[in-house]
Formats: sequence, C-alpha cells, structure tokens
Amino acid sequence: MPVSLMLLLTAGVIIACGVYLILERTLTRVILGFVLTGNGVNLLFVVAAGRPGLPPFEGTADPEDMTDPLPFAMVLTAIVITLGITAFGMALAYRAWQLFGHDEVPDDVEDRRVLRRGRRRGADRDEEPRTEGLSEDTRRGALIHSQGAGEDEDPLGADLSGAEDAPQDPTEADEREDARRRRREEGRS
Repeated sequence: MPVSLMLLLTAGVIIACGVYLILERTLTRVILGFVLTGNGVNLLFVVAAGRPGLPPFEGTADPEDMTDPLPFAMVLTAIVITLGITAFGMALAYRAWQLFGHDEVPDDVEDRRVLRRGRRRGADRDEEPRTEGLSEDTRRGALIHSQGAGEDEDPLGADLSGAEDAPQDPTEADEREDARRRRREEGRS
C-alpha cells in the first residue's frame, strides 16, 4: 500500500503547529491549536485508510476492492467531538473576555502555593543526612508533618497572594443583596 509522504508531512506539520498553539496562555490560541490538531489527526486517519477503492456496499464488488469504512467513520466522530470541544472552548473564552477583558489563562494561586511548599520541602530534604533505615521517632515525625500538625511556621493558606491575584467575581446573588441593602437604606431615610 503506497502512502503519500507529502500527506504524512502535512499532517505532522499541522499537528505540530496545533500542539504549539495548545501550549499558549490565551484561550483563542488554545482553541485554534485544538482545531489544527484535530484536523491533522483526521488527515492521518484518511492516510491510514489506504488506497481508494469501490464503495463498501455488500454485493457490489469484491471485498479486496472496497474501501475500508472504519477510518472514515472515526474521522466523522472526531469532527463531531472537535466541534463540541471547540464550542465549549469558545464559550469559556467569551466568558473570560466578559469577566476580565482578556482571554489569557491566569496563574492559579493554589498551584503557586503548592510549588513553593514543594521547593521548601525539597530544600529541607537536601539538608538532612541520608540513612539506610528510619528510626521510629523519624517515622512519627514524618507522619505528623505530612498530616499538617506541627507546621506553625506555614499554616494552610498563609502564603496565598492577595485579592489582586484572584479577582472577585460578583454573582447575581451579590447584586440582589446590594439592591436589598440599598432599598432598606432608602426606606430608613
């Protein structure tokens, strides 16, 4: 079965461009990257289908002369899935644009806290001497440390950033509460 090298290279370039865009921080680029990757994979499915043949209807031709319908069914399924995920991503990007005025994915405050805590624990581990066996006291201390007891210097959430890192999203309930408060104040006046 001859395979077109040009189609394989095209699929590879499309997938590589798509993966590069998926790794970006703006949601519109992520969406475009996902669409490109999906189209590249669909092209690979079409290449994997083999040489073109006769329509796969029973009794119309010899089975060896027919085209395999499975790769094309998978392409149709992949198109539907790509369309659904693209619509979901576009909804996320639109909502982010409404809330923040841009569609860039912000750093997660919790991820930064976990990273800092891991670096501190890694630095503590490098300072301790390595031994073959752990004593019972060391095991108990590690258990207490892993459960969070005895961490007076680093209580949970102590190293979280301020409100500017995680902007507050006013909800409809907050707006209703503000309206009620204004009506009560107006009634007292």
